[in-house]
Amino acid sequence: MARPDGRANDQLRPVEIVRRYTKFAAGSALISIGDTKVICTAQIDDRPPRFMQDEGARGRGWVTAEYEMLPGSTPDRSQRSRTRIGGRTSEIQRLIGRALRAATDTNQIGERTIWVDCDVIQADGGTRCASITGGFVALMDALRTLEADGKLGDVFPIKDYVAAVSVGVVGGNSVLDLPYVEDSKAEVDMNVIMNGAGEFVEVQGTGEEGTFSRDQMNALLDLATVGNHRLISLQKKLFDEDLDVVRSGD
Repeated sequence: MARPDGRANDQLRPVEIVRRYTKFAAGSALISIGDTKVICTAQIDDRPPRFMQDEGARGRGWVTAEYEMLPGSTPDRSQRSRTRIGGRTSEIQRLIGRALRAATDTNQIGERTIWVDCDVIQADGGTRCASITGGFVALMDALRTLEADGKLGDVFPIKDYVAAVSVGVVGGNSVLDLPYVEDSKAEVDMNVIMNGAGEFVEVQGTGEEGTFSRDQMNALLDLATVGNHRLISLQKKLFDEDLDVVRSGD
C-alpha cells in the first residue's frame, strides 16, 4: 500500500535543522521534519536544581527539558500551560530530559542546570522525536558556549550524539517517520531513541488496536535504526563542518 506522501517505507520525511536560530539562547535550533516544526533553545542557569542543592551537588550539574505545543501548532488551538501542565506534556518533557541526559556527562558540566525548551510551532506527527533531535543540537551549542567561556574542564561533556524517530505499523506495513495522517490510524506506534553508537536509549511502543509480534517489533527497530542513523549523520555534519543549516538530500 502506498504511503500518503509517496515515500518508501524506510524513508524519512524531508529534514532541515537550522542551528543558532535565536539570538539570546546559549544554543538553539529550528528543526523541521516534514510539516512538523519545533524551536529548541538551551539556556544555562549557574545553579544546580533544588533537589541537587539539597543533596549536595558536589560538582555535578543537570540537564532538563520543557515541551509545549504552542497555539496555532494544530488545527484546533492548543491551550497554553499557564498553571499546571497536562499528563501528556509532562510525560514528553520527561522523555526529552532523559534522552538528553543519556548523551551528557553531567559530572563534567559543573554545578549548573541546562534548560532545553522545545516549543512546537507546527505539529504533523513525531513532535517528541523532533524535540529530542533538535534539542540535542541546542544542548551541544550551549555546552560549546560554556567551553568558549572557559567554564568547562578538560573533558567536553557529551558522551555521544542522540536522536529519535517514530516507526509504526500502518495497514499491516512497517513504516518509518509517521506524519499525523498515518500516526492517527496506526495499528502499532513506537518512538525509538538511539545514540551514535547504535545503542537504544529508550523505546516507547504501543499496540494501538491490538498486539504485535516479535518479528514486527524487530522490523520496527531495524527501521528506527536506519532513521536515527540518518538523523545523527545530519547532526554530525552540522558540527563537523560548522554549518548553520543542514538538510537531508544535500
